[in-house]
Amino acid sequence: MKTNYLLLALALAATLGLSVPAQATESKKSTSDTTSGAADNTRQNKQHSQEMTADQQAETPADRKITQQIRQAIVKDKSLSQYAHNVKIITRGGAVTLKGPVRSEKEKQAVEKAATGVAGQGNVKNELEIAHKKEKKSGKEKNSEKKSDTSNKEQEK
Repeated sequence: MKTNYLLLALALAATLGLSVPAQATESKKSTSDTTSGAADNTRQNKQHSQEMTADQQAETPADRKITQQIRQAIVKDKSLSQYAHNVKIITRGGAVTLKGPVRSEKEKQAVEKAATGVAGQGNVKNELEIAHKKEKKSGKEKNSEKKSDTSNKEQEK
C-alpha cells in the first residue's frame, strides 16, 4: 500500500514538474509579445554594426575633453529630453559624430549646436534620428470615441 502511494506521489510530482516549464515558457512568450512595441533598437544596431561606436573612439586626452564638454553642454540644457541627454558622442581626431534618437528636429538642432560650439564648425557629423512617439489619446478624445460608439449602436437598433 505504501508503495502505491509512493508511486502515485512520484507520478504526480513528475507530471507537475514537467508542466511548469511549459507554462513558464508560454508566460515569457506572452510577456515579450506585449513588450515588443517598446523601445527596440535591434534594427538600428544591425545597421550601425560596421560603424565606429563610442567604445571604439580614440582615447586621446583632447578627444575625451571635447566629448566631455559636449556632454556637459547637452545635459545642462534642461529643455532637452532624456533621449537628447543620452545621445552617443564619438570623437576621433577632433571630429565629432552624434548618434542616437532625439524627440524632435528642434532637439536635433540643439544637440548639434552644442557640439559645434565645442568642436567647431565643420567638425560635427550629425547622425541623430527623430524618435517617433506613440500617440496617446487624451481623456477628451477617449470620451468622444465612447460617445460616438454608443450613439452608433443606438442608431443600429
